[in-house]
Amino acid sequence: MTEFSALMDSMTQAADGWAITVSEDWLQGRTVYGGLGAALCLQAAQRQFGDLPPLRSAQISFIGPASGELKLTPVELRKGKSTVFVGVDLSGESGLATRVTFCFGAGRASKVALAAKAAAPADKPEAGPSFFDNAPPHLRFLRHIEGRNAGGALPFSGAKEPMMTLWLRHRDTSLKPSLVPLLALADGPPPAIAATLTTPGLISTMTWSIDLLTDTIDTTDGWWLIRTEADAAADGYTSQVMTVWNAAGQAVMTSRQNVAVFG
Repeated sequence: MTEFSALMDSMTQAADGWAITVSEDWLQGRTVYGGLGAALCLQAAQRQFGDLPPLRSAQISFIGPASGELKLTPVELRKGKSTVFVGVDLSGESGLATRVTFCFGAGRASKVALAAKAAAPADKPEAGPSFFDNAPPHLRFLRHIEGRNAGGALPFSGAKEPMMTLWLRHRDTSLKPSLVPLLALADGPPPAIAATLTTPGLISTMTWSIDLLTDTIDTTDGWWLIRTEADAAADGYTSQVMTVWNAAGQAVMTSRQNVAVFG
């Protein structure tokens, strides 16, 4: 298997951006899974424009499958006094796969201050059972992620509440906490609506909107606490909200996803 750090180091400069070939152990079925695609786009943006301020938000559209040799094309959309907007297209053998708009913004003096809610008390990661023991074989990327159940329901358990809470970290022990590997982890949990189902089915994330709550990306022993909760489901689509805390319970990221549920 290819470690996350080695995979990111294999990205090379191409004529119009960057290129990378993702090994099969990082795939979800026939495509790179969404979190990794988003992380690759961020890595390409940071390499292309090395003087970027902290990331504040991102809007990500998963348009099609990403496989084979991938090409990443970062473009500076606008640069102001404190903010930089960067667009990144990720394309594979089947064409455009992922399109991301990143908003980077330098800090500024402000009287406005509102602390994000801390995480509810949770057991230490080691106290919870493994979360991905029964993961379907086509979710090969989960071999790289260690997960522990921290509350809520399990996928396909027929639960009444569409909510899951789990600890996640990369198995690559050489990684230091930073935004690129965190972005890959934050899409690791199954969609919350899966907790209400009783049999596995095809589920695919369509869009993902991210807001960073701090520019300090740090945690203990690589662990991040992630809660995902569906707030609506109809007509084959579900909307869900997700929050990421570090091991000390400090909120780092909040996001929203629209997910297609087939069958």
